[in-house]
Amino acid sequence: MRLNIADSVTVITGASSGIGRATAMKLAEQHGTVVLAARQADVLHEVARECEQIGGRALAVRTDVTDEEQVKQLARRAVETYGRIDAWVNDAAVTMLSRFEDAPADAFRRVMETNFFGYVYGARAVLPYFRKQGHGVLINVASVEGKVAAPYASAYVASKFAVTGFSESLRMELRDEPDIRVCMILPATIDTPLFQHAANYSGKAVQAMPPVYAPEEVAEAILETIRHPKREVTVGNAGRMIAMRTFVPPLAERIVARKVERRHFQDKPDRNSPGNLFEPMPEFDTVHGGWLEPYRQIRRRKTAWTAGFVALLAGLGTALYLSASKRPTPRIANKPERNSQPDQS
Repeated sequence: MRLNIADSVTVITGASSGIGRATAMKLAEQHGTVVLAARQADVLHEVARECEQIGGRALAVRTDVTDEEQVKQLARRAVETYGRIDAWVNDAAVTMLSRFEDAPADAFRRVMETNFFGYVYGARAVLPYFRKQGHGVLINVASVEGKVAAPYASAYVASKFAVTGFSESLRMELRDEPDIRVCMILPATIDTPLFQHAANYSGKAVQAMPPVYAPEEVAEAILETIRHPKREVTVGNAGRMIAMRTFVPPLAERIVARKVERRHFQDKPDRNSPGNLFEPMPEFDTVHGGWLEPYRQIRRRKTAWTAGFVALLAGLGTALYLSASKRPTPRIANKPERNSQPDQS
């Protein structure tokens, strides 16, 4: 069954910032109906107003996805208000940066409860409605780190690996329901406030690891998946390259570990913090995290340097060519022809 965004009702968890908020805005631009879920009611109502101002319909439902009863209530509110749910986007996520041995046990568990069990509760809540109406698209926003691990993010990686396995298993169970689709989105590093919200027990300030991609790219992928469901979609060329794992795994692990250590942390200390694991943070309730522009500036500088270097080489080559072309051609004296006949004198 192909969905028309303007006629669809989509539930989005994690809708107060980042990918979830960007997706809500994209759906509203297409005159879709969105049911917004997150822990901050005031921010959700702000997002709902923005969606309505640009042509969509919106309902804000304060929801903590670690509480299964709240997630069930979210589904009930959506159906009571709009009559059905056409798509459900599991997007709520938290992260933690820490060596495994330094990560508090309750923080590790909280990442799993949000990123994995939050998705399980979402699926449990919406699938009965999908079965009753005979159609629906369940989209789990996982990560390329659900395919390839990274150091200092063991809780996040474990949760995303769990999401990918859960999605594949669920898809198999629903193979006899062709109009109920289970899809995965696998983003690379995205410019969202996830890293400002991150729990941090590494001792160093965290930053988004380049290359960084815009959240709107993920939102577009989600909209396209609602329209034309696909098994999984990777967002970001770097993510596709990583997920392919074309080199030997031990070598891949060393390369990824070295890159994370060098580029995922800033060269300055930071205090230990639970981030937004247990309580939402009032700041950084935005779509973007501010990581993309610095990366773009670095790319522009590299591009400018490369272009300048190429221009310099081209100029030197031209100068050498012109210099060589102006040199006088040396004359070669005519040699007397040899008489091929023997001397008759």
